[in-house]
Amino acid sequence: MKVRELMQVAPVIPVLVIDDVAKARPLAEALVAGGLRVLEVTLRTPVALEAMKAMADVPGAIVGVGTALDGDDLKRAQDHGATFAVSPGFTIELGKAANAINMPLLPGIMTPADIMRARDGGFTELKFFPASQAGGPQLLKAFSGPFGEISFCPTGGVTADTAKDYLALPSVLCVGGSWVAPAAMVEAGDWEGITKLSSACESLRS
Repeated sequence: MKVRELMQVAPVIPVLVIDDVAKARPLAEALVAGGLRVLEVTLRTPVALEAMKAMADVPGAIVGVGTALDGDDLKRAQDHGATFAVSPGFTIELGKAANAINMPLLPGIMTPADIMRARDGGFTELKFFPASQAGGPQLLKAFSGPFGEISFCPTGGVTADTAKDYLALPSVLCVGGSWVAPAAMVEAGDWEGITKLSSACESLRS
């Protein structure tokens, strides 16, 4: 799937930090059951790659790598079942590396210069990060003038309460968030609770 298609599967892409591989598969199953099929597993723990591999086996799950910083990150993640990548920023080298292995990339931006650099690299679907700290929905509204062809996925500080404000903007296709899989619920194995949180995300688009 292309990045734009991935962004339109559901209103929220869960941003996941996984410390225990044993919890990866049931977590993915709980999220998919709630309608959130596109899952971003961040490269922030030693078990992240193995977690991707476990989650990729879940029917319906579309697993990607987050916090990808270079071509090596992309290749290792692809070898472990990731089918797309998300990065906190963008470089021309990263864009070339993603294209070289046919890895759909959602690169991060924060400023107009970032957007122009990503656009020069051929990317028009971008992650707005860190969204709340950078200026929130108001900044994205300002971007819509000079960058009308760009679509965004705001990530960073987005909550169930603020997601609607972002999703109300025509330029926003989805948001990234960690609230759908709170660390305490994952640790407790409260998969039913996570499914409920995931199911509630569909109403955010209204």
